[in-house]
Amino acid sequence: MADQYDVIVLGSGPGGYVAAIRCAQLGLKTAIVERENLGGICLNWGCIPTKALLRSAEIFHYMQHAGDYGLKAQGIEADLEAVVKRSRGVAKQLNQGVTHLMKKNKIAVHMGEGTLTGPTSVTVKGAPGSGSGAGKGEEKLTAKHIIVATGARARDLPFAPADGKRIWTYRTAMTPPEMPKKLLVIGSGAIGIEFASFYNDMGAEVTVVEMLDRIVPVEDHEVSAFLEKSLKKQGMTILTGAGVEDIKADAKGVKAKINPGSGSGASGKTVEQDFTHCIVAIGIVPNTENIGLEKLVEMDRGFIQIDPYGRTKSKGLWAIGDCTPGPWLAHKASHEGVTAAEAIAQELGNKDVHPHPLDRNNIPGCTYCHPQVASVGMTEAKAKEAGHEVKVGNFPFIGNGKAIALGEAEGFIKTVFDAKTGELLGAHMIGAEVTELIQGYTVGKQLETTEAELMQTVFPHPTLSEMMHESVLSAYGRALHI
Repeated sequence: MADQYDVIVLGSGPGGYVAAIRCAQLGLKTAIVERENLGGICLNWGCIPTKALLRSAEIFHYMQHAGDYGLKAQGIEADLEAVVKRSRGVAKQLNQGVTHLMKKNKIAVHMGEGTLTGPTSVTVKGAPGSGSGAGKGEEKLTAKHIIVATGARARDLPFAPADGKRIWTYRTAMTPPEMPKKLLVIGSGAIGIEFASFYNDMGAEVTVVEMLDRIVPVEDHEVSAFLEKSLKKQGMTILTGAGVEDIKADAKGVKAKINPGSGSGASGKTVEQDFTHCIVAIGIVPNTENIGLEKLVEMDRGFIQIDPYGRTKSKGLWAIGDCTPGPWLAHKASHEGVTAAEAIAQELGNKDVHPHPLDRNNIPGCTYCHPQVASVGMTEAKAKEAGHEVKVGNFPFIGNGKAIALGEAEGFIKTVFDAKTGELLGAHMIGAEVTELIQGYTVGKQLETTEAELMQTVFPHPTLSEMMHESVLSAYGRALHI
């Protein structure tokens, strides 16, 4: 007889394991199915270990510039093997933390490959298991509801699939077999730029190729321009409006045919360049094939179509995270997981939960390069396209005492308001620690704040957050420190 649950979650990434915890908190008998590592890609091979790598690169960068702070440091070297070892240790610690959370919340964990046999039934193959079929290599599970949280994987170049030796995706780039000397990064979204920043700080010669006319193309155009200028100043080669037409890899390195595009001030003629390694960061592919979804859900380019609470077209079957439409961010997946869990509990008779649909305009995005980039809501261009008459504020880091004291006077904070209502439409930042600052504006947007409330808020001194206040004041011609 199949093991029976109220909820089964397929996948244990930041969407899946959070959904399972919330279900358990709401008194639902919950199980999670995972084929690889608890915590999923984000915790084991994505968000967290990459931040550990970037932190090491940041410290190395500061050590190399010790003289800027009145300090002396000699004989500074980077030990890539030790840097990677530290990163893997961080991932292991957090993986163990998720294992503890599963036990604490009495969530059954079924390790193996899960396949849907219907909207409310799953077969798990490949692991000893803990329920029916344990030790037989197969378990049959049923539930009143199933949440699909299978995530996504890196997209390969069709003419040059990753080989883990010379052509890498993010996964190999986190545990590199060797230090690249001359690195080609294809794609300038968050993943591409973060790895470009890391390896550049570690001493590699880095070239970034972006097909669109600017790097980090989802960000505000002023942020893109500022970041490109900064990265070039750090020694990177940035090619925008460019394309990689062919790649050939062998034991010695990579030969890439690159059309540098007109956006780089180049001739537009394809040239062949040599690199030691290549990182491909051109997007993701959802993990939705061969798990029994084909007749159960509607899909668009492989992404499961859902309502604002995570429901699919099949009753009892839900989906969250990177296997659903974007933005493809861990915190969006976690929020969707909580929303779906509460909606399920409500359907099962819990009258004390009141789930709210996700507002995608209030999801912040962060890129942990140097300098950092963060944003929430509409860019200036998107706000105008949507028909808003806007007021725009901009305040530079150089006008902030804390930024100058930190030696981090590079960057700015930009705010976009509706001129008629004062609604905060968007905020865009580049500079030190902006990935922490952005949440202030995110809370403001969630509370539907206007410029009036932000202007009347007292910001502590001396802090970087004062620039958030000044940017708002700037939008209305009232900036005090510039």
